[in-house]
Formats: sequence, C-alpha cells, structure tokens
Amino acid sequence: MRLDGRLSNVELAKRVGLTPPPCLRRVKRLEDAGVIAGYRAVIDAEALGRGLEVLIDVEIYANDRRTTEEFEATVASYEEVVEFRRMYGRPDSFVRVAVADHAAYESFLTQKLSGLPAVLRLPSHLTMKTIKVNG
Repeated sequence: MRLDGRLSNVELAKRVGLTPPPCLRRVKRLEDAGVIAGYRAVIDAEALGRGLEVLIDVEIYANDRRTTEEFEATVASYEEVVEFRRMYGRPDSFVRVAVADHAAYESFLTQKLSGLPAVLRLPSHLTMKTIKVNG
C-alpha cells in the first residue's frame, strides 16, 4: 500500500490474503493510530515548470528564539520551498527548492533567501539526477 495508496480495499485484501471487511478495519485502525498519516499524489515537477531542484545548506548567525522562529516562518511560506528542516549541528537548516531554471533560482536566492536578516551562509547544491525519493 505504501507504493500505491489508490489500491481499492478489495485489491489490497487480495494482496495481503484477507477478505475485504477485516482488511478495511485494519487500514482504519492504522489511520486512527496515526501510522497511516495521509495519502499523497506524486507530482511531476518538470510538468509544473519546476524542474530544477536545489538543496541549500543554510547557516544562520542568530541564536535567539524569536529570530529563528521568524526566519523559519518566512522560509516555510515561500512557494519554491518543497522541504525545510531544522538540523542538529551544521548546517542549521536544510532547504530543498524547486524552480523553473537557473534564472529562477538566482532570483529566489538573491531576492528572498539571502536578504533575510538571520542568514549567514547559503551553500547550494544543484541536483544532477534524482536516484530515489520516498520509497
């Protein structure tokens, strides 16, 4: 089910060797327990015009909670940001962005990210090829 969340209950039951009613109850229990946290669509970034993916290590100079929270809220609000994590150690944060091309990335970096008051350094890593995602 992890690879195909759109399977019907009947098909899932067949694959796991159950009849549909107990299979549905088990899925419902997993959902209620939070083991299944939701269902998602896999989006083709290229088809959306966001085929360039860049990974950014963000180092900030601020140590106070307020500045850090403001920084995080601002970065999380950017449409280009598809993943954002606060890290232990260095870098302070990890950001994954998806944009149309190099010019769009330059614009994002210079007009949005590098202008934030907390930012110290922004080493960027352009993706050559995605090998594995979620699975």
